[in-house]
Amino acid sequence: EELRAAVLQLRETVVQQKETLGAQREAIRELTGKLARCEGLAGGKAPGRAASGKDTMGDLPRDPGHVVEQLSRSLQTLKDRLESLEHQLRVNVSTAVLPGDFREVLQRRLGELESQLLRKVAELEDEKSLLHNETSAHWQKTESALNALLLRVTELERGDAFKSPDAFKVSLPLRTNYLYGKIKKTLPELYAFTICLWLRSSALPGIGTPFSYAVPGQANEIVLIEWGNNPIELLINDKVAQLPLFVSDGKWHHICITWTTRDGMWEAFQDGEKLGTGENLAPWHPIKPGGVLILGQEQDTVGGRFDATQAFVGELSQFNIWDRVLRAQEIVNIANCSTNMPGNIIPWVDNNVDVFGGASKWPVETCEERL
Repeated sequence: EELRAAVLQLRETVVQQKETLGAQREAIRELTGKLARCEGLAGGKAPGRAASGKDTMGDLPRDPGHVVEQLSRSLQTLKDRLESLEHQLRVNVSTAVLPGDFREVLQRRLGELESQLLRKVAELEDEKSLLHNETSAHWQKTESALNALLLRVTELERGDAFKSPDAFKVSLPLRTNYLYGKIKKTLPELYAFTICLWLRSSALPGIGTPFSYAVPGQANEIVLIEWGNNPIELLINDKVAQLPLFVSDGKWHHICITWTTRDGMWEAFQDGEKLGTGENLAPWHPIKPGGVLILGQEQDTVGGRFDATQAFVGELSQFNIWDRVLRAQEIVNIANCSTNMPGNIIPWVDNNVDVFGGASKWPVETCEERL
């Protein structure tokens, strides 16, 4: 700011002096013209009168010699002043006539700019080194990916069948308290959801617990369970709704459950057909975030204390969760395998599911196996 103010002051001074020089030059030109006319008079030329007889030099004294002497002095004075102003202007421009501490300010600014330049050079050197390291890491990652692709191509050339990341099932063959699958991702806070999955079970009595979601302070935040001779039940925040689903015939079935916190409205679909609906299931209760999703067991604490009598026996696949209520036609399209629509909250992918206690993952095409 000090430097800017000093430069502006210098600029204003220069402009003022230029204007003064222009005015002085104009006065010199005018006096020079008058001097020339007076010299003409002194030389015996005709008086300067126009055709009408008006004296054009009426503002000058009658004595031509006196006029010449007076104008010569005035002209010399103006020339001296003009030379003085030009000299002052050159001095101002060359030496920058500014506030007394301008040179110190300028020197300090130059020092700061030099320091900033050195810091920037050091930062650029650091960025160059970091970029080199990142490039090396990226190259190694790319090389690893290429090696994996080459390995996969070799497998395909040998005739190994390709399976997509979601073409697998979790097998839970025994009713125990230690076989289960775990979803690595957790849920955000939800005000509505749709949960769909394929399952196959012939266990009696009841298929057990296909999935459960527990949060601190509430082990039954979301649970689907068929226990003993009871019908399949949906629990939300420990509130219960009985669902008219029948899936213990040893065949693959597609199950979808929708729910919204508004009035606790729920729907139950089996193989694309809506079999039941209701309301007042944990109304106005948002699903709490940060819990644990377990496949095949009912949780009495977050992630544990399983009961073998409530365990799911059978196979599960395509477990997907959305944060909205799917339309009926969307559910039909998923059930009849005419569309592939992974859950936007929990998608069914291999690297998102871990198995424990002897549970296993196998390749599967549910749409083919159900036929």
